[in-house]
Amino acid sequence: MKKFLKWLDDLAGTNRENTLLQWLELIAFVFLVLMVVSAPHSIAATQTAWIIGMFVWSVGLIATLPFRPLSRNNPAHATAAGSHRDSRQDAGVMGRKTLLFALWGFFIWSVITSVFSYDPATSLDKLRGTALFLIVYFVIYNLRSLRAVYFIVFALILSCMVNVVWTPVQRLIGRGVEIHGLRPESPLAKALLWEGDTLLTANGKSIGTPENVLAEIEENEVTNVKFYRPDFEFSVDVKQADVLSGSNALERLGIESWKKSRNWRSSGFYGHYTTYAEVLQLIISLVFGLIVARLSGRRGETGRDEETSKQVPLSPLLFITSTPFLLISLVGMSLALLLTVTRASQLALIVSAFFIILIGAGRKWLLAAAVVGLPVILIGLFFLQQSRQVGFFDPNDESIRWRQTVWREGFGLWTENPRHFVFGVGMDSIKKYAKEWHLFDDGRLNMGHFHSTPLQLLVERGLPALLIWLIVLGIYARTLWKGLKTASSGDLRSRGILLGCLGGIIGFFTSSLVHYNLGDQEVVMVFFLLTGIGVKITELAAKQFVSLSTTE
Repeated sequence: MKKFLKWLDDLAGTNRENTLLQWLELIAFVFLVLMVVSAPHSIAATQTAWIIGMFVWSVGLIATLPFRPLSRNNPAHATAAGSHRDSRQDAGVMGRKTLLFALWGFFIWSVITSVFSYDPATSLDKLRGTALFLIVYFVIYNLRSLRAVYFIVFALILSCMVNVVWTPVQRLIGRGVEIHGLRPESPLAKALLWEGDTLLTANGKSIGTPENVLAEIEENEVTNVKFYRPDFEFSVDVKQADVLSGSNALERLGIESWKKSRNWRSSGFYGHYTTYAEVLQLIISLVFGLIVARLSGRRGETGRDEETSKQVPLSPLLFITSTPFLLISLVGMSLALLLTVTRASQLALIVSAFFIILIGAGRKWLLAAAVVGLPVILIGLFFLQQSRQVGFFDPNDESIRWRQTVWREGFGLWTENPRHFVFGVGMDSIKKYAKEWHLFDDGRLNMGHFHSTPLQLLVERGLPALLIWLIVLGIYARTLWKGLKTASSGDLRSRGILLGCLGGIIGFFTSSLVHYNLGDQEVVMVFFLLTGIGVKITELAAKQFVSLSTTE
């Protein structure tokens, strides 16, 4: 136990000059690790770990600030050591400060628009989601070494592989009861179920056979049955009185046959395929960035220890940090993304990969990547067509026509008057006023959002919100770009992580044009987690570069 605590303490890089601060920093770091390993699976676990860790870190910061001695992270010490700084190190610090300032600007403007909202109570409550940018603070200030950053990154990748492995296993096992040979007099048909629908639950209970379905229907006058019909999950009420006579469950339910369904859009442990696809895109970009950095780099799988500047092995867990494991992860995660059948996220990954190769390896690698990637893309298009019965850009696709309708309505609402143009209508106020504003095809479509982050920001928080958000993304991308210039002469792991983060932000923005991914808290938490990692590794890589320069 003592050895483990010492290892953890070394990894966290805690302040050993103050016992209280040391323990608080260690606890905060543990909850950071818990947040990271929970992020690809559960919003509740991720938020709980973050909130507890943030609280512990804040307590330590407040309680020990008056007594904290000067250290290498203290600004006064940095001034005394000014002769060892250069523009690269200063740029890393300034990138962090500028980004955090812009994020605060985005939050403050969101507060202002909530006050001017048509439904202030609802909009102010939504600020809890906007405040998730504080994750960036939590990550930056609780990662104190490159070693800790590498540990966090590979923990995130390894954790994500848990749901990636489960995805094809779940597909092989199958789920629910897919009905075939549905007769018109069937109680299921009378409840408006269709041929090929998959029954998932009955009154909230999971079902796996027709006997399960029949037993639940016979116990209740009305049974709520949840079912899957590409591409959505719905529920209907089945009446006990409509059950047919017969000698077995198939006859009494009015169906000829059934089977376990293996046709659905994978959602990991989240419960929604779009959320899973968006998170996968961000983590796959990270994995791909590490692979490109290693394959295009000149050095083997070793790096420089930031404290000793000596060549050291990557990690005791060599396989988890090795190129073969990263390649396995890339293939597995890409397959899981394919099974989500989410076009925007798949296209975003293609765009992300293009820029990662272009920036990290050069144009000569693009042709080789195209030769390998084109067959994969064609397979993906074929799978999409077979699974959803639509093309990649299909004007007859119901989801595309749905988007076109809400985009037109959203733009009209935003430009309706100067108040909407500047301040928007307020976050989530459309839930209360959708009928009055004749949104969602005047109520004929399910209420939701406008399926576009830029448009959603314009409608809910006005033009300044979109401009500030674009500035946030621009500052972050510029910080990563500058970090790449420093990391190119340093550790390939740092360069790979920066490439992955940069590709991830490009993919995130690409999919945001047709997804409101900024409104999906699971996705936003992973995005801000990677933002903190990207900014921190930029600072640490710059610090390492200065340290190496002064020793040489």
